[in-house]
Amino acid sequence: MAVPAALILALSACSAPQQAEAERPLRAALTTPTDVDLKWRDERAAVAGHVLEFATAARGPYTVLQYLDRQVTTYRHPDLMPRTTFYYRLRTYRGPASRPVHVDLPAGGWTAEEENADHDWLPARTLPGHQGARHALPAGAPTDLRAVVKDANGILFTWTDNSADEDGFLLEIRRQSGAAYEPLAVLDPDINSTGLVTLPEEKHASYRIRAFTLGERSNVVHLTTGE
Repeated sequence: MAVPAALILALSACSAPQQAEAERPLRAALTTPTDVDLKWRDERAAVAGHVLEFATAARGPYTVLQYLDRQVTTYRHPDLMPRTTFYYRLRTYRGPASRPVHVDLPAGGWTAEEENADHDWLPARTLPGHQGARHALPAGAPTDLRAVVKDANGILFTWTDNSADEDGFLLEIRRQSGAAYEPLAVLDPDINSTGLVTLPEEKHASYRIRAFTLGERSNVVHLTTGE
C-alpha cells in the first residue's frame, strides 16, 4: 500500500531534529562578551567521558581544556581574549577503571623539612614487576591499585598495567563531599606509578586508575568573542 505523501513529510519533519541532535552533540553560546558556555549530550553507556579541546584557528592546533567524566555535560570557558574566534570540539574516551582505594591523610601541611625534601617519589614512571597479562581494551582494567601516604600532603600510587593498547591512564578522585569520580591527572601509556600532592579539600578521598583509549571526535563549533 502506498504511503501518503503528507505522512512522509510529517515523519521526515519529526526525525530531522533527532538526527541533527545526534550528529551535532556539541553546542556553544557566548553568555558574556568573553565567556563561552558549552553543552553536549552523549548517553552511550560505553563512553567513560570526553576530552574538551579548543583552538583559535579552524585547522588548529587544538589544546586540551579538560578531561571530563561522562556525567559532566556543560563547561564554561571564561575570561577569553576579546575579538577572537574560538573553535571547540569533543573527543570520547573509553576504558575500564580499577577498584578504588580510600585515603585519609593526616591533618596539617608540610613541615619545613618536608618542604625542602627531594620528593623523588612524585614523578610518574614505569616500575618493573607491575605489568600483568596484556589485553586489548576494554578488557585489561588496572589492578592492585595501592596508595601509600608519604606525608601530610602526598600520596604515592602504584598499580598493575594489564592493557596492551591504552592511550594513557587517568587518575580519578571522588572527594569526601563529591558524588562521583572525576579525572585528576592524565598519565602516559605504560605508566604504573605516580605521586600526588593533594589540595586541602582532598585530605579524605577515594581514588581509582582508568586505562583509556581515545575515540571519535564531535562536530566543531566556533564563535567570536566581543569587546
